[in-house]
Amino acid sequence: MLSALTPSDPFSPFSPFSAGFTPWDDNDDSHALFSPKPVSASSSASDYKSEPNPTEHVCASSSVMMDERKRRRMISNRESARRSRMRKQRHLENLRNQLNKCRVENRELGNRLQFFLHHLNRLRTENEWLRSERTLLRQKVANLTQILIFQQFQTTFSPAAWTTCTNNNTTSLMTINQVN
Repeated sequence: MLSALTPSDPFSPFSPFSAGFTPWDDNDDSHALFSPKPVSASSSASDYKSEPNPTEHVCASSSVMMDERKRRRMISNRESARRSRMRKQRHLENLRNQLNKCRVENRELGNRLQFFLHHLNRLRTENEWLRSERTLLRQKVANLTQILIFQQFQTTFSPAAWTTCTNNNTTSLMTINQVN
């Protein structure tokens, strides 16, 4: 190997091969020795160059069974995911419907509240008006009562009433008691 080294590259571990051959040439089947042949479901005993081995047949059938299990599991998982998406979609649709119902109910309650607030303000205004009216009527009643009392005192203490009082003491006492 040392004799094959070129003087231009004394430290190169690879020497140039004759006829342009490189160790990584694709025409060589030597790399097949280092990489195992993949086993697939379509592989059969005739694909192998050596005699069929019964353990390899068992491995191939178990591989086919594993592939079948994987396929069924994959189909089951897809179906489960589809059902899950459908449930999620139904749940979201139900939530949207509930949201819409709540919005409608909220709008109706807001309208009712506005109606009751308007009615309340109207009743408060009417109540204030009635209170002021009551105050005015009480004042009028008090004024009329004073006028009546004053008129009664005038009739009681007028000169014509004094003459009646002197003639009949009981009559004047009754008039005074009626006034009080």
